[in-house]
Amino acid sequence: MTQPLHAMNQALSSNQMGRRAFLKASSLFLGGVSGSAASTRFAVVPSQRINVGVIGLGARGFYLLRAFLNQPGVQVRAVCDVDRHHYRDKPWGKGQALGRSPARKVVESHYAARQARDRYRGCLVFEDYRDLCGRDDLDAIVVATPDHWHYHQVMASLQHGKDVYCEKPVTHTFMEGKILYREVKRRQAVFQTGSQQRSTANFHRAVTLLRNGHIGPLTRVEVGLPPGYTEPGADPGLSVIPETLDYEMWTGPAPMLPFARARHHRFWRGHRAYGGGNIMDWIGHHNDIAHWGAAMDGAGPLEVEALGWTVSPTELYNTPVDYEIRCVYPGKIDWVIASHLPMGVRWIGQEGWIAVDRGRLEASDPRWIKPDFKPGPVFLPRSLDHVENFLHGVRTRQSCIAPAEAAHRSITPGHLGFASHTLGRRLHFDPRTERVLDDPEANALLDKSYRRPWSI
Repeated sequence: MTQPLHAMNQALSSNQMGRRAFLKASSLFLGGVSGSAASTRFAVVPSQRINVGVIGLGARGFYLLRAFLNQPGVQVRAVCDVDRHHYRDKPWGKGQALGRSPARKVVESHYAARQARDRYRGCLVFEDYRDLCGRDDLDAIVVATPDHWHYHQVMASLQHGKDVYCEKPVTHTFMEGKILYREVKRRQAVFQTGSQQRSTANFHRAVTLLRNGHIGPLTRVEVGLPPGYTEPGADPGLSVIPETLDYEMWTGPAPMLPFARARHHRFWRGHRAYGGGNIMDWIGHHNDIAHWGAAMDGAGPLEVEALGWTVSPTELYNTPVDYEIRCVYPGKIDWVIASHLPMGVRWIGQEGWIAVDRGRLEASDPRWIKPDFKPGPVFLPRSLDHVENFLHGVRTRQSCIAPAEAAHRSITPGHLGFASHTLGRRLHFDPRTERVLDDPEANALLDKSYRRPWSI
């Protein structure tokens, strides 16, 4: 951290005691109030707002930054990124400015008109997430960094008593996920995964229909995800590290690879060092909904086999282009996750089927999806806004719509699929112990370690 940045942040420090005491007390007062009602009916004075810090200011981070800025009863107090100023994959000066400096400007301009009324003291700016997580004047942390950073930044937030909103997939490795969701439970933290489809009407409707038994006993689930990267997303050549970027810190626990724009901003997930390609990018969306509908949020597959995986033709990426993961779930449910299937989820039962995707809801019986059709007595919690649902949880200490264990369980077939592909064999998995049976090699792959000095 540079001295001017440190000096500015010290000057912006504030006392936190009154606000945290208020939030804990209000958990009893607002316990029965919906997220929407809690945010509008009960005004809070500035010192008792939920103070938020945001880590990762790329395109997704900016989207969440603005979403939190627009929530009542919330104040964004700090931002953090290892890149001072960039334009994602676009040439310099083209498109939206991203990074920690533009983020600070967005935050401070948002509050400028309300400066006198709210006594806003300015936005704290950090290069190292550990400095942000250690602040006593923050209540909640938003993690919107590349996948390989999620675990470390969430754990640092939890260890400092923060509630967390983290983008999906919740972790980069299987071992990270097991540790993370158990730590969330142990600390009784409020946690929301950025699987925002759970807060979208047509997905909630599909799951409600399914849970009310309209298709009969479930026999098969089909989860369609997009194929992977077939060509470089940007300049494929190795290039000079931008002077705005701390590349050593951006790499963090991942293997140190030569810098290339084609596997940096936006396109990092094409390489296994940082992400899991479109499998892990989308499995936390559609397989999450598949689990939700099948009541598998605390369960997982019994068998997993990777089939038909093809390699990207560019050496910059090592995640598959085409892929299929065949699973068997409890109840002898055939479960297929593949790039050749239509995008979204299809649940098939003995008496019909239901299919859902973004902007699409279909069923074997068209009556089920009509607005005036009553699904039945089984009621599922409803979230109208994913960020608001998280903030409602912070205020009331109630569980969010996309909790940590559900996020980990929904991406487990992806982790197991990579292990099965690497070893070339079917894996037999115990969802209770979360270990592959009689296969030390597979478990070693799931227990992936880091580049020193980083550790689990």
